[in-house]
Amino acid sequence: MDVRVILVAVLVTVTIYGSVSDAKPISLVERCWCRSTVSTIPQRNIRELKFVHTPNCPFQVIAKLKSNKEVCLNPETKWLQQYLDKALEKMKKAKQQGN
Repeated sequence: MDVRVILVAVLVTVTIYGSVSDAKPISLVERCWCRSTVSTIPQRNIRELKFVHTPNCPFQVIAKLKSNKEVCLNPETKWLQQYLDKALEKMKKAKQQGN
């Protein structure tokens, strides 16, 4: 049998039965979650906040609403800045009391 035929058969077998990786391409892993932001979501409609910071993207704030919809909030929104400032103050106080 020809060596090339055997080589092609081996390559096809490895391709078909080789392990499939669940890893995402780098371009998908490092892409920014928020492409546009809103600043008019009432606070009472927000169930939870998620803060995302990736090397290639600015600081992003994702709000999960009570309707289970996720929206990106403008991090410069006044109430959000106040919320973050208070959270940082609480963390500093808790750290000082722990030492």
